[in-house]
Amino acid sequence: MDVLPQGSFVSGGPANTAMALALLGQDVEFIGVISSDEYGDLVLEKLSHDGVGVSHVVESVKPTSMATVSVDETGTASYVFTIDGTATFDFDGACLPDPSRCKPALLHIGSLATIVEPGAKELYEWAVKVADFAPIVFDPNVRPAYLSDRDRYRKSVEEWVSISSVVKASEDDMRWLYPETEAIHVVKNWIASGVHAVVVTKGAEGLVAITSEEVIEVPGVLVDVVDTVGAGDTVGAVISKSIVDNGLENMRGDVLRKALDCAALAAAITCSRAGVQPPTKSELEARRIERENAVH
Repeated sequence: MDVLPQGSFVSGGPANTAMALALLGQDVEFIGVISSDEYGDLVLEKLSHDGVGVSHVVESVKPTSMATVSVDETGTASYVFTIDGTATFDFDGACLPDPSRCKPALLHIGSLATIVEPGAKELYEWAVKVADFAPIVFDPNVRPAYLSDRDRYRKSVEEWVSISSVVKASEDDMRWLYPETEAIHVVKNWIASGVHAVVVTKGAEGLVAITSEEVIEVPGVLVDVVDTVGAGDTVGAVISKSIVDNGLENMRGDVLRKALDCAALAAAITCSRAGVQPPTKSELEARRIERENAVH
């Protein structure tokens, strides 16, 4: 849960992405542990309301993890986490679905779930198996407020990058992880290791995608920002949807550019609302047509 000045909102990177995908019309299952407390009930209700499958959710008597969110004058959010002893990271391999049976089209994973032990190790070993069946989209969603050990954080991120098909990261993520290295050099190393594409979010300045063949950049969409909570997760959802619809091997050229344009617009809509409220498929299409008509 996120606690903002406007109130409490169901949130967290994986849940945000799952909700955004469902609202875009994608069949999606949330994999995780949810508390049986009142906040956990709200999380389950919100996921189900937005169309997210919860058949792989495991219930825990431990409390819901919380993030207290501060928003500055530009709408940029910062976080203080309450994580230790909570339900969110109270899982082991036994609660993770067998990828050989469920055969996922794609796995989107990231944020603190890939850092907080002992669950992170279990997740990684499971994700290695998933990679035999589906592309992995990894979003490090770096949170130094939780783990300030840069070397340890970077080592973990690089382990996840090594099994990922696409990495989505923010400029802030890259700067914090590699303060003495230009982001483009880091990205090239990731691509050389086998990553198909790296998408870097640049806030109001838009998005850039880098593959072994090209660099595609799209501008941001002008919007009155309420807060930036969930904007990056919305981008990850749009990119993931495009991979499922078009195939990983086709995420290049016009297909990739279209996905980036759509992601920039979807993120802007999310930023225009308090908390995590990504657009629906119909809303996103209506806004896209509205923008095109305004240009012409």
